[in-house]
Amino acid sequence: MSGTPHEVGGSVAAQATAGTLRQWLAESGLDHEEPRPGTFVVTLPGERKQLTTTSIVVGDHAVTINAFIARHPDEGHEAVYRWLLERNRRLYGVAFALDHLGDIYLTGRLPLSAITDAELDRILGSVLEYADSSFNPILERGFATAIRREWAWRTARGESTGNLDAFRHLIADSD
Repeated sequence: MSGTPHEVGGSVAAQATAGTLRQWLAESGLDHEEPRPGTFVVTLPGERKQLTTTSIVVGDHAVTINAFIARHPDEGHEAVYRWLLERNRRLYGVAFALDHLGDIYLTGRLPLSAITDAELDRILGSVLEYADSSFNPILERGFATAIRREWAWRTARGESTGNLDAFRHLIADSD
């Protein structure tokens, strides 16, 4: 199969898993691309975190999942990291992690044999739920000063603060 557009290196199992993932994504209606064979980038639509970009890479023995959640917190590092670690105890298939810059991700690793339509639905549903439900708490703990500054800047200019309404309590707390 050398030179085919969807060639995945490694084992027959890795190739079959990539095929399962490719077919599931095509049927899912999710925005996705396959920039390299066996590497998928999926955009999960949320409510609080509007979009969660998720990378899924099929390896020789496992599938890795990485979803960007938030950049390195500006402040309250201990509170953010404690919240993430406490939350990790309750997560399915993925866990919060930091990269070398301190940016926050959800990461997971599943054996190739675990990749079924039902499991893809469960794991990507979990990523979406965890990304969406964690976004505001992370921002509250790690970016409160920036939120207050943005609120003040917008109100001083008569601009909308609509997308900051979830953080109104941070403004009241600072008065």
